[in-house]
Amino acid sequence: MTNKGSSFVYVTYIRTTPERLWSALTGKEFGQQYWRGASPEADWKLGGSWRLIRPDGQVNDIGEIVAFEPFKRLSIRWRNEFRPELKAEGWSLCTMEIEPVDEVVKLTLTHSIERESSKFIEAVSGGWPLILSNLKSLLETGSVGSGPMLCRG
Repeated sequence: MTNKGSSFVYVTYIRTTPERLWSALTGKEFGQQYWRGASPEADWKLGGSWRLIRPDGQVNDIGEIVAFEPFKRLSIRWRNEFRPELKAEGWSLCTMEIEPVDEVVKLTLTHSIERESSKFIEAVSGGWPLILSNLKSLLETGSVGSGPMLCRG
């Protein structure tokens, strides 16, 4: 990315293993639980397609897997399809890095776009903390809270 762009970085520590976290990130059924109303679908391999489907069946986001290193790193070339003003901003890059630290796993998520003052990055910066908090809760306790749905109209 050039110096002119927008990014959001979120770091969390989860009491799990890299293998369980990877499985959670790439598993459809598990994903449906922490995405709170959306369903991630993908061909989990380098170059594979990726989509986030809303509860009503509409496509919220699309992408392509551009890095696929099991238990270490996953990157998705990502574009919003649901909100015209966000789709107009074009493609972003979402990278999730997994690193074991003692008895926990550090998950670092970076979502960036080559556009200053991006409305898309503003939107995901509100959504990612909820999603990753749900992921952490689900992995550590087996359930998520009753917080708001991610995909509201």
